[in-house]
Amino acid sequence: MNTKYIDNHIEEETDVCVIGAGHAGCEAALACARLGFETIIFTVSIESIALMPCNPNIGGTSKGHLVRELDALGGEMGRNIDKTFIQSRMLNSSKGPAVHSLRAQADKSEYSRSMRKVLENQDHLTIKQGEVCEIITEKINEDGSEKKITGVRTYTGTVIRCKAVILATGTYLKARCLCGEAITYTGPNGLQAANNLSASLIENGIRLRRFKTGTPARMDGRTLDYSKMEEQKGDVPIIPFSFSTDPSTIQKEQVSCYLTYTNEKTHAIIRANLDRSPIYAGVIEGTGPRYCPSIEDKVVKFADKDRHQIFIEPEGLYTNEVYLSGMSSSLPEDVQLQMYRTLPGLENCHMVRNAYAIEYDCLEPGQLSLSLEIRGISGLFSAGQFNGSSGYEEAAAQGLIAGINTSNKLMGREPLILDRSEAYIGVLIDDLVSKENNEPYRMMTSRAEYRLLLRQDNADLRLRKKGYEAGLVSEEEYNKTIRKKELIYKELDRLNTTTVGGNAQIQAFLRKNGSAPIKTAFSLADLMSRQELDYAKLAEIDPDRQELPADVIEQVEIEIKYRGYIERQTRQIEAFVKNERKKIPDDIDYNNVESLRIEARQKLKQFRPANIGQASRISGVSPSDIAVLLVYLK
Repeated sequence: MNTKYIDNHIEEETDVCVIGAGHAGCEAALACARLGFETIIFTVSIESIALMPCNPNIGGTSKGHLVRELDALGGEMGRNIDKTFIQSRMLNSSKGPAVHSLRAQADKSEYSRSMRKVLENQDHLTIKQGEVCEIITEKINEDGSEKKITGVRTYTGTVIRCKAVILATGTYLKARCLCGEAITYTGPNGLQAANNLSASLIENGIRLRRFKTGTPARMDGRTLDYSKMEEQKGDVPIIPFSFSTDPSTIQKEQVSCYLTYTNEKTHAIIRANLDRSPIYAGVIEGTGPRYCPSIEDKVVKFADKDRHQIFIEPEGLYTNEVYLSGMSSSLPEDVQLQMYRTLPGLENCHMVRNAYAIEYDCLEPGQLSLSLEIRGISGLFSAGQFNGSSGYEEAAAQGLIAGINTSNKLMGREPLILDRSEAYIGVLIDDLVSKENNEPYRMMTSRAEYRLLLRQDNADLRLRKKGYEAGLVSEEEYNKTIRKKELIYKELDRLNTTTVGGNAQIQAFLRKNGSAPIKTAFSLADLMSRQELDYAKLAEIDPDRQELPADVIEQVEIEIKYRGYIERQTRQIEAFVKNERKKIPDDIDYNNVESLRIEARQKLKQFRPANIGQASRISGVSPSDIAVLLVYLK
């Protein structure tokens, strides 16, 4: 790194500056550095690298899909949680494979420490503690409507000249925390807020808005009575998040979580003190997450419910702190203690940290491209909660894509764009770019139209090649995936072509397993498609099979048992891809497209869709508008 001393300040040069070292920033910085670009990652506190300021877990419904996809592309989150988890469970295992989602409880401090170690030992990556207060740009055209990044300036005056910047500011921009009447102007966990960068972004034409999120109290686990709660144990065997992790290396003793419930006493205390809640007193300016509401929101909006689930989750092996999942709040501290002590098992609880809400600046919709580059400022990318999302996993996924596409831009390569038919990450980014999300965006399986094909178990089969082509997956790991695919296809072919007749042995096997007899020859695949039969049971009448890895068998079973649904969804994707391939020129003037409705014209100008498919998903753009646009493009 080239360092100069100019007019009483330091001036340095690098390729990429990443602002923020949360989950988005870590993935973005690692991607850029691993692709050979000199990268500096800024954080307000070294101790806050990969901080988990809220829930102590990685994954969960739909979020587990994101982590698996992130790992398949060469990201770090899956490997890091495999090293630092204290409990692991596959959620929704009683349902179909499309909604199975891995979730692991993390040792919070170990997760952060482990990720910091990875960053500190990564070639081409430098960590700097300091607040970035300005992005430095220069005009590309005369009117200044197009600019490019040339550097950043820190609060202490240091200037870093660079070719690209990735904004991964999380919940720190002009942050303030609220607990009843008490307001503190800090970031999460009492860390320093970033109060100066917002003004620079606004000066550069970036439109910001206020969002809000919240977190529950942390309790001293020694003061809880777990005998009054329902124990939640981890799965055996443990399934790793990362496709690179050997499952045999992570089988270990796990820590239990516990389940308790609110009750009418809890709800009465909350209702009696709503006037002291910043949410209902009108003190909070930002919009909160619809799908992760505070406990006071739950009580008001779901008044018919006489109780709500509260999960008691340990924060680590070397602390007594436990997290009350499902009970975030911004009520005053005295009210919090009263309501928490109404829960079974928490009658004598002691709070270590009170619950609070946090407000922060983030990006208004309509300014992002699918590559996560902000329109109008070449070389300025953004990821995570700054883009209007919520959650560690959503942030990390965006961070990886922002890092890859920043590197691709500097190499003169096309950006990596995942569409909705390829990945949950594609759904996430498409929704952030194309929709007017009025609250922090949370990933859900219901948002993915093609979720039967976008399962967490096949993320490597879908995305490993793209990670390899991007330069973040090794040839060894990529070849492992190729071999796995070959074994799957070979076994599917064998099961489809191996037939059995209706002899006495086969009929006896079918009777034993409660399956209907057969009168003509059936393939093993046809038998396996029956609900009561599976791959393991068929071993009795399939003596020629070879021993296969468990993950190969899993894919074979899913492909056969859900064959009809998979084929139907594949046809739907073929129709979807046709519209995604119909590109819209970047310089199109929608004023010249006659017969477009005024609302559609306004929305298309705002979001600047890259293709017809994306245009059709913009709220306010009707099918008739799309028909008009197609005629114009022809």
